[in-house]
Amino acid sequence: MRASPRSVGILPTSLPSESDPEEELTNLIDALRRAIRLKNLAMATEETYVNWNSRFIRFCHLQLGQSPQAAGPPAITAYLDFLALKRNVAPATQKQALNAMAFLVRNVLGIKEFTLDHITPTGGRRRPPVVMTREEVRSVIAHLEDPWKLAAQLMYGSGLRIMETLRLRVKDLDFGQGTITIHDGKGGRHRVVPLPKALEYHLRDHLAKAHQKHLQDLACGAGDVHMPEALLRKWPNATREWPWQYLFASATLCPHPRTGRFARHHLHEVSLQRQFKAAVRKAAIPKHATCHTMRHSFATHLLETGTDIRTVQSLLGHSSVETTMIYLHVIKRPGAGAFSPLDLD
Repeated sequence: MRASPRSVGILPTSLPSESDPEEELTNLIDALRRAIRLKNLAMATEETYVNWNSRFIRFCHLQLGQSPQAAGPPAITAYLDFLALKRNVAPATQKQALNAMAFLVRNVLGIKEFTLDHITPTGGRRRPPVVMTREEVRSVIAHLEDPWKLAAQLMYGSGLRIMETLRLRVKDLDFGQGTITIHDGKGGRHRVVPLPKALEYHLRDHLAKAHQKHLQDLACGAGDVHMPEALLRKWPNATREWPWQYLFASATLCPHPRTGRFARHHLHEVSLQRQFKAAVRKAAIPKHATCHTMRHSFATHLLETGTDIRTVQSLLGHSSVETTMIYLHVIKRPGAGAFSPLDLD
């Protein structure tokens, strides 16, 4: 394993090479958060990278007896070996940890080029997604109450991820065109998906109630909603305008995790996950179904009805059709539509 000799040792001046381990951890994590925010990465990415690198830094001190700066890129291989051999982590988990540590080494420790001699393989291929039948989807939805019910219907009806659903704003719904616009989805991509006609009345009723609540907030001197800082500077009054309000707005005001500014945010994803898990249990569905299962079911059911895979790829926002092709393995009649020998006379 080797690193580029020209880039080794390029450390931010605020990060001393020799310091108390906990102080060094604090300094490195602060520098990591700054680097992440400079690159405008998502909050979820920030928390994931901070979590993995906190573990990595402690591993360097406790297991290797060195700071991450002194250990260098070889420590990445050592930690990945530890995860694979001692923790038995899944391949996807190992890859996530590698991405987090590589970001730290490149953007905080200043080692721009490095190679890893080996990465202990954890084996196994990607598991096929969990998919529910149409009847199971209807059963789960029937055990949900609004606004969780409407959110679940949108995840299934439009193929949305959980955070794409909760981050929807009023302006993203176009009833005239019958579309929903997704801004800054996974990978920062934008796309347009169909607005289910079956949900139009439900959505209009939900919006009417939310609008009344917003007018009451404005009358009380509230009514502000969280917005990206760049847009907030450009349109300072937009925070109180109806089109910018969240479709699934929280019942209370809260501080923004980065700026500390108090305003109304969207519902928390953990609340939706808990409600969905409880609905799956009440529906007595013996599958490990999560909110993301609704998106998997959306794609699979479209393919089963003959929808072109390129269309499904576009609706899901996948950058590669190979990602979408995994759903071909879980449709009821994969391949050429072969039957089971037990079903033949």
